[in-house]
Amino acid sequence: MKKIFAYISVAAVLAAAVSCGNGKGKQEVSPTEKAEEAPLVSVVTVNKQSVPQQTTYTSSVEAYAKNNIAPQQALRISKINVEIGDFVKAGQILAEMDGLQLQQAELQMKNNETEFQRLKDLYEAGGLSKSDLDAMELSYKVSKTTYQNLLDNTILRSPINGVVSARNYDKGDLYSMGQPIYTVEQIAPVKLLVGISEAEYSKVKKGNEVEISVDAFPGKSFKGTINRIYPTINQLTHTFNVEVIVPNRDYVLRPGMFARVTVRFGANNNVVIPDTAVIKQTGSGERFVYVLNADGTVTYQNVKLGVRNGNEYEVLEGVEDGAKVVVDGQARLRDGIKVRIAGE
Repeated sequence: MKKIFAYISVAAVLAAAVSCGNGKGKQEVSPTEKAEEAPLVSVVTVNKQSVPQQTTYTSSVEAYAKNNIAPQQALRISKINVEIGDFVKAGQILAEMDGLQLQQAELQMKNNETEFQRLKDLYEAGGLSKSDLDAMELSYKVSKTTYQNLLDNTILRSPINGVVSARNYDKGDLYSMGQPIYTVEQIAPVKLLVGISEAEYSKVKKGNEVEISVDAFPGKSFKGTINRIYPTINQLTHTFNVEVIVPNRDYVLRPGMFARVTVRFGANNNVVIPDTAVIKQTGSGERFVYVLNADGTVTYQNVKLGVRNGNEYEVLEGVEDGAKVVVDGQARLRDGIKVRIAGE
């Protein structure tokens, strides 16, 4: 037993000696006790620039003028001269109705004209009273008006230059006073009705140029001009309408096309920052950027943004001219932290 106890004692002494020997060296620092390394970020210097003020609105292309072609009374259609898609000129005959009534009215007018001339000669010779001559003159004028009205409603002409967009009857049909026989639409020029925010009311002027794009022709833009500004504001949408005219000389824009209309309101001189610098706060509409300070720290700064142009934002409030903002490496940042700058 004494022998075993001696062995244990020696082992204990040796272990204590080893422990003391280790205590004399440098102690290891745990990972949590190491100093945190400053995050590496990329920054850019931002400056004031001339920023075009523009907004894009949606609208639909409309015909500049639209006419429904039909007679004033039910008549049988004797001729159909044009088809859907045909381009027509103002005054061109589109259709002709049954001409029996027109022929009767023409005969009555010519007879009254002849009688009026005869009575006029008789009156000048002193063989007729003025009242009888006036009565005949009235009959002649009434028959002439009746004939002209029937002529306009028997020989149907286009009142405008345009394209036939609808034909609802065939030759031989009896026009039933329902749908028009033809619809003709003027598409050179075309117009668009655009609803603009009331905040821009004082900035919009008649004659201002706008830019139009349509899905049917991707990558192509068309120039238009504000032709009319409506005088009232919609109380529900807080917008006002402007009428935009597009020449459309090549007829590529057609009524019904979905369009985007970009309206320009001049330019502002404000700071412009890259969109990669902007951080959206989760759960709110607020936007922030990290601004680099002179001591190498960053400040988490709330900003008010204006228009976006490509991959840049206009800054209305929050960033000064000449400031340096972080554009990469924001994930590890917090307000007031010291950072390292890439490339320095």
